[in-house]
Amino acid sequence: MDFKRITVISGHYGSGKTHIAVNLAIDLKRHHEKTALADIDIVNPYFRSLDSKEYLESNGVRLICSEYANSNVDIPALPQEIYSVTDDSELFSILDVGGDERGALALGRLAPAIAEENNFDMLYVVNFYRPLTADVDLAIEVMREIEAVAKIKFTAIVNNSNLGVLTTKEDVIASVESAEELARLSGLPIKMTTVSESLVNSFNGEIDNIFPLKLQKKIV
Repeated sequence: MDFKRITVISGHYGSGKTHIAVNLAIDLKRHHEKTALADIDIVNPYFRSLDSKEYLESNGVRLICSEYANSNVDIPALPQEIYSVTDDSELFSILDVGGDERGALALGRLAPAIAEENNFDMLYVVNFYRPLTADVDLAIEVMREIEAVAKIKFTAIVNNSNLGVLTTKEDVIASVESAEELARLSGLPIKMTTVSESLVNSFNGEIDNIFPLKLQKKIV
């Protein structure tokens, strides 16, 4: 996968963006020596990049996250270290951003610097098997809500449609039509379709741009 210096990952709650962010960070490290995963999902205490801290750091990926992550302290605070994402031009970063208003507001603090450099991708993660993005109209609505608050536009779509560990090859293939319709209506390309490592070899070229996901602790 080709990476811009900053790759922002966002989507509705439960879309699977943190799982993708961790996997992309590991792939990013294969292409760029100085890499980081910045977790600015300040509103979701359940599935955090911090759960994969040991895995990330053992693979040479620096993790930036709030000191309150994985705690019961509800303080929507960003660490000062987060500004290295925009200030350090040699650092390639994945940003894991919350999909609701507070999460998108956190991105809004960095958006002017990100837009000024203009070396970024902002990937919209969608799971058509989640109730609040169960069809294309709902998915578009969520996309526009995030953009309005974050003050930055998505550049591509990630089709992460799945049913967790119950996902079959047929489930993934069935989601492609909706992803393509979302791409048509939004004017954005489909960057990738994500698939569990265990299913990747079963597709035999039936879907373009498949990205294999390795399951991590507490990320489903």
